[in-house]
Amino acid sequence: MATKERWPDVAFHPGETLAEELEARGMTQRELAEKMGRPVQVVNEIVRGRKAITAQTAWDLEGALGVSAEFWMNMQTSYDLNVERLRRTAAAATA
Repeated sequence: MATKERWPDVAFHPGETLAEELEARGMTQRELAEKMGRPVQVVNEIVRGRKAITAQTAWDLEGALGVSAEFWMNMQTSYDLNVERLRRTAAAATA
């Protein structure tokens, strides 16, 4: 049974939220990468929306920022589902 939930017409990558969190804390991507023990390129690619947040990254973010791993995973899952919904909607409109 299809649900009648209202989804946004655009998908927001969790990297946008991460960028806002870093700005609010006055923390650089390099500082976060160091706290996470990860390359700065990983953080940069997430912030730019080019890399997904994995379970490992979610745990590393929790350790570095104190924001739960579940929050980051839920953000990523919501993004992934919305991207797929938008893709299917566009495909159905052109069929």
